[in-house]
Amino acid sequence: MFSLNVPIAPAVDRLAADLQSKPSGFDRVRDRRTLVCKRFGVEDVPDRVASDERGGGGADASPGSPTRGPSPPKPDALDALRDDLRPLLAGTDPFPVAVTGLDVFDAPASGSGPVLYLTVESDALVRIHRRLCAAYGAIEGIEGEDYVPHVTVARGGSPESGVVADLVAAEFDPIRWRVHALDLYDPEFREVAASIDL
Repeated sequence: MFSLNVPIAPAVDRLAADLQSKPSGFDRVRDRRTLVCKRFGVEDVPDRVASDERGGGGADASPGSPTRGPSPPKPDALDALRDDLRPLLAGTDPFPVAVTGLDVFDAPASGSGPVLYLTVESDALVRIHRRLCAAYGAIEGIEGEDYVPHVTVARGGSPESGVVADLVAAEFDPIRWRVHALDLYDPEFREVAASIDL
């Protein structure tokens, strides 16, 4: 699975690193942080592109339909996704993003909880997410109407409620930056596989 991510401002990484130094009781603390705009399965992306090329209707092609062929190798899927995203993102201007506070998902839709995260405000990011969900579909429970832009700091374990409350109540000046590109991230190799300039 690939994800289309917003590059994180260095100040956000510094803030998250400072939060990690505080006692918490979380099982896992993120050493690499991401701000996900949209997730893509390797098996989904080339099918959408291939069905467009065969006149199969693109995003309307359903799994198992005759227009869907076997998934190509991952590098080909990445190329197909990058080529497919460019026209979808064409005309998107650089946009503002702000990290404004801390919050927690007590019962996340997937994975272990609780999840401590940095709250993100960006109307433009939400609009891009919705546009991509209209083209590719939404992952139930975490995308579409359920999408909450955020940067995970830590998750899992049994942190004391007072510790979580203190972390969530922590105040800091908002961190604001402009996004000029979106990165296709490959979690298998934990690296940016491609960037798309805005």
